[in-house]
Amino acid sequence: METIWFSLVAVMIALYVVLDGFDLGAGIVHLFVARNDVERRMVLGSIGPVWDGNEVWLIAGGGTLYFAFPALYASSFSGFYLPLMMVLWLLILRGVSLELRNHIDVGVWRALLDRIFGLSSAMLTIFFGAALANVLRGVPLQADGYFFLPLWTNWQPGAHPGILDWYTVVGGLLALVALTLHGALWLTIKASGDLEARARRVVTPLWLVLALLTLVSLAATIAVRPTSLNNYFDYPASFIIPIGVVGTMIAIWMFNRKAEPLKAFLSSCCYLFLMLAGACWGLYPTLLPATTGADLDITLARALSGTRTLEVGLAWWGFGMALACGYVVFVYSKFRGKVDMQGGGH
Repeated sequence: METIWFSLVAVMIALYVVLDGFDLGAGIVHLFVARNDVERRMVLGSIGPVWDGNEVWLIAGGGTLYFAFPALYASSFSGFYLPLMMVLWLLILRGVSLELRNHIDVGVWRALLDRIFGLSSAMLTIFFGAALANVLRGVPLQADGYFFLPLWTNWQPGAHPGILDWYTVVGGLLALVALTLHGALWLTIKASGDLEARARRVVTPLWLVLALLTLVSLAATIAVRPTSLNNYFDYPASFIIPIGVVGTMIAIWMFNRKAEPLKAFLSSCCYLFLMLAGACWGLYPTLLPATTGADLDITLARALSGTRTLEVGLAWWGFGMALACGYVVFVYSKFRGKVDMQGGGH
């Protein structure tokens, strides 16, 4: 049961990153590929029908985490209180800027809201990447399961690190570049004309930076947390995950050069999914490592809810996810194809 719920939470988080990742990336990339108001509206039109539905996976993942692993939820949300508040404000700013842009027909306000939308999207990707890096690195857990992290200390991982150090910054930069690339690939599917061409051109430099950061992050993770390789050596078949990461990177490059945007985008989806799967497998069965001693780690066994609770919850989780997946299929099929802005209007 503990492995089932660990896998379900991991899959939901991965789905959030894959789905909401492209509209975060589109928000970032529209700052430098959209040259006029029509093109900016085309970018927003490409994510308008789906962005709020994509964020449901973040809420669902958090709710499932609270239900299945309450001890982890209590510990992590108390220790990460400051960055959590920052993420909430960024989500609010992003949503407000998206909605208000369609109601305020004043040039200066539209320009301001566009920049808020782009910058809040960029900051969210950095925060999410840094948050995952904090989990991989570990936190200074105390005997009662709680911890406190300042925003930064000496920028070095160690027994008492800050939220930001050189390792978590690498994680934030990796997420920023990966999701910006993901958003650019989405625009090559949904946009047309000059906007589509510019989005395709930015893929190559972003891909080169992403390839470098992927190697750097792998080496940094091994240096900061060598035990993350234990599961791979214990189960050699799991090396298919890093091999898959390399394969998806090559596929993104090839399909973008061949102007096959859907295949390139799906390859990017697989890259993100495999990167997160690899991180989760490197942690398992630990949920939150302790930098103050392995005996203080929050593991599956320590954090899991009662067996009866999880059995009943599994049935309801299946029902809820069937509704959510049905909604996703309906919305994406309803709004398939290129965005058409020829009708004008604000």
